Amino acid sequence: MNDLTAVTSYSNLTYEQIEVGASVEVAHSVTRDDVALLALVSGDASILAADGLPAGQREPVCEGVSAEALIHGVLKRRLPGPGTTIVAHHLEYAGQVSMGDQLLAKVTVVAKQPPDRLVMDCVVMRGETVLLNGRVTVAAPSRNQTVDQRDQPAVILRRNDVFGRLFSACEDMPPVPCAVVHPCDADSLAGALEAARHGLIEPVLVGPRAKIQAVAKAGGWDISAYRLEDTEHSHAAAERAVALARSGEVQALMKGSLHTDELMAAVVPSATGLRTGRRISHVFVMDVPTYPRMLLVTDAAVNIAPTIECKLDIVQNAIDLAHVLGVPEPRVAILAAVETVNPEMQATIDAAMLCKMADRGQITGGIVDGPLAFDNAVSLEAARTKHIQSAVAGLADILVVPNIEAGNMVAKQLQYLAGADSAGIVLGTRVPIVLTSRADSVRTRLASTAVLKLLAHARAKAAPAT
Repeated sequence: MNDLTAVTSYSNLTYEQIEVGASVEVAHSVTRDDVALLALVSGDASILAADGLPAGQREPVCEGVSAEALIHGVLKRRLPGPGTTIVAHHLEYAGQVSMGDQLLAKVTVVAKQPPDRLVMDCVVMRGETVLLNGRVTVAAPSRNQTVDQRDQPAVILRRNDVFGRLFSACEDMPPVPCAVVHPCDADSLAGALEAARHGLIEPVLVGPRAKIQAVAKAGGWDISAYRLEDTEHSHAAAERAVALARSGEVQALMKGSLHTDELMAAVVPSATGLRTGRRISHVFVMDVPTYPRMLLVTDAAVNIAPTIECKLDIVQNAIDLAHVLGVPEPRVAILAAVETVNPEMQATIDAAMLCKMADRGQITGGIVDGPLAFDNAVSLEAARTKHIQSAVAGLADILVVPNIEAGNMVAKQLQYLAGADSAGIVLGTRVPIVLTSRADSVRTRLASTAVLKLLAHARAKAAPAT
């Protein structure tokens, strides 16, 4: 049994490769977005409106006909797979589909009709209930192909696919040698191997050999093609990975199953770490469904209560990253609770100072304005309502938060309440560093690694010839 969301690429079978009796089952858990997308296509807006629901019904539903979309997904992704064309069907529907329903779709080849037609028996079940039953005729693909899905975002929510553009931007670049620090659990090792499979990194696995090999064996993954640096424990792994970066053997670091503090403790020392003349900072690269452009949020992960000197580097780090990501003159909003300078609110004073620093050339490459409240930074309507005249207000590319608490809240609220995807990168170091989390989706891990790849190549290109 398979789940349509469990893999990031799909391969097909041609007409000649498929025999009568071939079959596949796919399980799918219905999400609210599934129901909403079907409502958008069908025009049945009542199922999305709370006041349109029958008494006692808390969640929107759609008719059993929606199960047809699941069948189409199985045919076009699994059997026959990419390149399949649906030419005819006769299907019967029953019941309703609700958010949270566990569905099971099955397609079976019952006849072959030269030169390329396949007749498929199709059924979708919810427990013992038959939601769809019938036959579909398809034209099978004429050649083998694999389509990369990369854990696609919810279609209905997105105005633009920021991460898709990141993936496209780095496709023609060679993979970046990257030390994966202590990949001693399934999530961190799988994330590194997935990034390698997509050509984003060339992983160097750093950590206890026996533990890494045990995780690979349990997951059924072949890691024999990758360099493995054996260390005694996680602290030693962090130190060895930093040494590899200092020597130029790797051009990036990726956190595995050790704590962030362990890794950063090896990165920060001036004599043995990876510090530069800049303050180390973190940037979230965010794809917010309701915002029409890429949004950078800084610093929500490294600097707890940055001084004005720290914020100077935090802003410049973010601007430089925006340039690499294709924003030639990013608009930088310095956030505070209000949009006017208040001597009793340090964030507003820091914002005013940063703006003056930008005026005097101490910050370059972007348009800086603040203080701006969050609404004024991202909403033109809010800025106009408050009569704010600014080249940044309502159009921000970068949000600079007052402290780590504010940054953490902004980033996580965008993720969990606004459906945003986020990739993270550490800047101000000799090489870019990705701090992965066990909660990260496949798409987030790949996007973070894509940012790492773009940044590593940009730095290599800018480095003076030796």
